[in-house]
Amino acid sequence: MKRTSVLVVDDSAVVRQVLTSQLAEDPSIEVIGAAGDPVLAMERMKTRWPDVLVLDIEMPRMDGITFLRKLMAERPTPVVICSTLTEKGAQTTMDALAAGAAAIVTKPKIGLKQFLLDSSSDIVAAVKAAGQSNAARLKPRAPLAQGAREKLTADAMLAPASTAAMVQTTERIVAIGTSTGGTQALEHVLTALPRVSPGIVVVQHMPEKFTAAFAARLDSVCEVDVKEASDGDRILPGRVLIAPGGRHMMVKRSGAYYHVEIADGPLVSRHKPSVDVLFRSVAKFAGRNALGIIMTGMGDDGARGLKEMRDAGSSTLAQDEASCVVFGMPKEAIKLGAAERVVGLDAIPAEVLKQR
Repeated sequence: MKRTSVLVVDDSAVVRQVLTSQLAEDPSIEVIGAAGDPVLAMERMKTRWPDVLVLDIEMPRMDGITFLRKLMAERPTPVVICSTLTEKGAQTTMDALAAGAAAIVTKPKIGLKQFLLDSSSDIVAAVKAAGQSNAARLKPRAPLAQGAREKLTADAMLAPASTAAMVQTTERIVAIGTSTGGTQALEHVLTALPRVSPGIVVVQHMPEKFTAAFAARLDSVCEVDVKEASDGDRILPGRVLIAPGGRHMMVKRSGAYYHVEIADGPLVSRHKPSVDVLFRSVAKFAGRNALGIIMTGMGDDGARGLKEMRDAGSSTLAQDEASCVVFGMPKEAIKLGAAERVVGLDAIPAEVLKQR
């Protein structure tokens, strides 16, 4: 199997050394070099172009965001941002995601070397996921390392529906789950919606603290209102609720109305928030009053939940391979028979509006 070639671009010699060493330990990754700034990186890339770049933001001669935009304009390449970011810098992170970054890894200002050593599995996973977004698309996932956490199902958060969801009301909702490539895909869908749209709940796999900035950025470019969900928020027409990073989001029903519950808990399908948790709650409390959409992403989170939604009478869709950055999540849902139909990204806004 072809190994994923990686170039590390960071002005810190310690970061370059540790990241290079950690990545090189994985047999599916080939580190082809390291550079102290984007100008040096471009010189190295003239000789051999990497499959994935691991990129810092604050660097001499050219900042990482400028370099990222240059790459995406001239030769799109999967990029993992690995940067020292604080609450204040969250907007920079959103700029990176908007420019096309595949993933974000936050590194602290204190205890950096130990953090990188402790987080090596997360960084390796992010690089592998970014590699999946290349032309080769989805490949078989590497087996979990020994000692990896048990993969929990949505049972860890709520029981499956024992009966059909309550009878149909005038309240219609849309549930969307996505991961790698989802930041751009969601923007494509949500910016196409008019203010008079059905209430939407979204799980986008994203680290804690970034979802608020992500929601705020979407809100600034969309006609619909977009916000990071808070416990008890009503699902209303014209509103999009984004699950907060590091917390699960579940749909609940009170009389004829729907709201969300935000709760802590274990990783489900190795994620928190988990699409499976959201979709199961929609199946349980909304049933045929809902539309479920699974979009671009690596892995299988959401596939079982979408099947539960379909079994409960919900309409269900999967994004097609041609328009996905990574076809993992939709592919697994299709294999389970969870998706009634498979549609392209451009067709999703019209499908959402059918729920009005």
